[in-house]
Amino acid sequence: MDLICLSHIRWDFVYQRPQHLLNRFAVNNRVFVIEEPVFEAHSDFYEISKPNEKANLWLVVLHVSKNNSAEKRNHILKALIDSLMFSNKIEKYLLWYYSPMALEYTDHLFPALTVYDCMDELSAFKSPPEGIKEMEACLLSRADIVFTGGHSLYKAKKHLHHNIHSFPSSIDKSHFGVAKVFKEDPEDQSDIQHPRFGFYGVIDERFNISLVDKLATLRPDWHFVFIGPVTKIDRNSLPKKDNIHYLGSKNYKELPFYLAGWDVAILPFALNESTKFISPTKTPEYLAGGKPVISTSITDVVTPYGNQGLVHIADTAEEFIEEAEKIFQSKNNEEWSRKVDDFLSNTSWNKTWHKMSSLIDTALEKKAIINNNKRKVYV
Repeated sequence: MDLICLSHIRWDFVYQRPQHLLNRFAVNNRVFVIEEPVFEAHSDFYEISKPNEKANLWLVVLHVSKNNSAEKRNHILKALIDSLMFSNKIEKYLLWYYSPMALEYTDHLFPALTVYDCMDELSAFKSPPEGIKEMEACLLSRADIVFTGGHSLYKAKKHLHHNIHSFPSSIDKSHFGVAKVFKEDPEDQSDIQHPRFGFYGVIDERFNISLVDKLATLRPDWHFVFIGPVTKIDRNSLPKKDNIHYLGSKNYKELPFYLAGWDVAILPFALNESTKFISPTKTPEYLAGGKPVISTSITDVVTPYGNQGLVHIADTAEEFIEEAEKIFQSKNNEEWSRKVDDFLSNTSWNKTWHKMSSLIDTALEKKAIINNNKRKVYV
């Protein structure tokens, strides 16, 4: 059957969990990813495109004319979605939600199954949509199955749904394993001195600005490389020093080549409401690339990575420096590498998707039985 995804992030923003999972679904099924609506148009219409001609995946952007009331906007959005479904003969389908707010204009649909892949606690992010907690509660009441993006998020929500499952961040090991053997630096990184400490990902309210600033001040001979878009914070608030290098956004294919040139990979997250439940995808990716990792004490990094000695944990600049010195002084990385390989051996996006698919199939079968029994009662 088809899959309709309601997403709160743009498909081409950063390659992450939705792309990994939905591209796998698209191997044998049609996938329509409906991004957040745009309310700046002069007329009402939708755009549909294929980012990859070989995949059965389409991106849909809903455009609604500005200056409409919320009620009218939702009425228009429902009509646009109905038009999309009619034009593309979408009849039997799954609804796959990342954005609870999308329920406002999809509550009239009748999917074979409703899936909520709760990858983050969106209500804790900076400037969340008004009413998001109420909309999530409504979505949880309608969903047939719920996935969470990490164990801490699962613990926080497991009492809210009868069919909820934890699926923390996974990896494409072969993709990031390239970093172990790649030797040539990308041009914009080649002149940066060593030792290099690197981070890739979205730079936003979760980024520990003061930690990075102090680290760069205390160790001017260390160089810090940051790759990724800056969003929801003032770019001018980021620390600016000769040993801090912002290289901008890179595509997913390029990341292993930058990772290859780092001495240590870092996760300099702030400890606040927005990071309370995150499960950074880059943690296993860094490890798959053979790089030692230093992270602040994010719950889903401490357990399991920190507790198993796979990742160094540090919350202050002084602790960070101490952990980095341990890495540089370590002469025997074979035991650590073996532990990392053993840990990652059972982790892959393919395995994650197969497990999710099995749970979806079971939920579909149960729902079919329930609906069949209801029909028998009515007869």
